[in-house]
Amino acid sequence: MTSPAAPNAAIPRHLAIIMDGNGRWAERRHRPRIIGHRAGARAVNLCIDFCILKGIQALTLFAFSSENWGRPEGEVGALMKLFMNALEREVDELDRRDVRIRFIGERERFSPAIVARMESAELQTAGNAGLQLSIAASYGGRWDITQAARSLAADVAAGRLRIEDIDEAAVGSRLTLADVPAPDLFIRTGGEMRISNFVLWQLAYTELWFTEALWPELDAATLQGALDHYASRERRFGLTGAQVAPLQESTE
Repeated sequence: MTSPAAPNAAIPRHLAIIMDGNGRWAERRHRPRIIGHRAGARAVNLCIDFCILKGIQALTLFAFSSENWGRPEGEVGALMKLFMNALEREVDELDRRDVRIRFIGERERFSPAIVARMESAELQTAGNAGLQLSIAASYGGRWDITQAARSLAADVAAGRLRIEDIDEAAVGSRLTLADVPAPDLFIRTGGEMRISNFVLWQLAYTELWFTEALWPELDAATLQGALDHYASRERRFGLTGAQVAPLQESTE
């Protein structure tokens, strides 16, 4: 994993978002929850447009958590259908816009048809150098750290790695987002103030921003508010304000 951004960089390199509130948005309108998820898909497109416009390098969206499999069977089935439709509908346009798509999480729990669509989208956009879009699906931060630990343990057992060589960099290199910068800014919509098992390792020094707006209500003004908050923060990474001041000046 690459190093954090320079303190007070005006635009985050990597934006991570929990897209919360689709179901509540629909319920407040006395509509089925799946209607909220469809409305949330439109907000995803708005968010991608915003990131491209602002020059943000990487966007990671929490689409479906490991725990979401426990939701009612009908809702999960509708979400899977919506997911498949989005893959069929959006990939060509994202490819045209130079967006690279990838999926992080436990693919084994998805149907073979959805896995095939995931792989096809990743292959089609693999050479793109624009926005790096990561979709966290059937994902959990604890799972991510666990699979990294298993990978390191396998190398130790096979004699490819010494125990004393396992450090933070080694662990970070086995995580699913190892090749993009750690998130500089985390956004959660929907009014909840928790990170809900999302990229736990990577959020160690991320600026956190929460909004009452439900995900389908997302607009450019809300995203700009988050960026304005981010730009106002002094990111010290354990140092003092006096220590980071020269670093800020060197980036201006």
